[in-house]
Amino acid sequence: MTISVVSGGTRGIGRTLSLRLAALGHQVIALYRGDDRAAQETAKAGDGRIETLRCDLARPEEIRAVCDEITGAYGAPSVLVNNAGVNRDRPFLSMTAEDWDTVLATNLSGPFHLTRALAPAMAEAGGGSIVNVASTTAIRPRANGANYCASKAGLLQLTKCLALELAPHIRVNALLPGFTDTEEVTERYRLDDPQRLAAVLDTIPGGRLGTAEDMADALEFLVTARSGYVTGQQLIVDGGHFMG
Repeated sequence: MTISVVSGGTRGIGRTLSLRLAALGHQVIALYRGDDRAAQETAKAGDGRIETLRCDLARPEEIRAVCDEITGAYGAPSVLVNNAGVNRDRPFLSMTAEDWDTVLATNLSGPFHLTRALAPAMAEAGGGSIVNVASTTAIRPRANGANYCASKAGLLQLTKCLALELAPHIRVNALLPGFTDTEEVTERYRLDDPQRLAAVLDTIPGGRLGTAEDMADALEFLVTARSGYVTGQQLIVDGGHFMG
């Protein structure tokens, strides 16, 4: 049985990623920080293939404990998806040290600690695939998001370093969603306003927002043998919004 771990795996894009891996026959351990209801609903939707475990990715001691629990119960995972992330958007000159530290701790240090805890077991078991979910704002800045953009830019460089050091048995790639039709993106960019939504759509050659299923399609490619010769890469899924 293929074991997969998905951080932030019970809400938004992460929930869809967990469900896709479960549909592929994986046993999924979906980590979540605090929304018990979302965790219960995701586990139910997984039809026995998703277990949810609480873990705050900003707390290294919780990461170590949950990883010991996972490897003790299931053995080494073959897939790790570092998806958990938080936003504390604020103009830079109003941004507090806590705003900065919380976002960096979750979005960048969290993947470091989670990968560091699981990679040795993955390598010993024969390897696997790690996917770091970044964002197109990792390569194109936006106002009021210096902490978030910096965390995701760091995650891209961490991806390359891990791909180099964990090769050849563990592949490491980054998935970069663009504007995706989720509650969080709608709220952050106020896309419930038809005029704002139209303005955003005018900048996307694909003519629509992405869906969580679009991101799951990309993830499926990155964790299967079809991408067996792909590592250290950035897969941008954004309808052509950003062309680097």
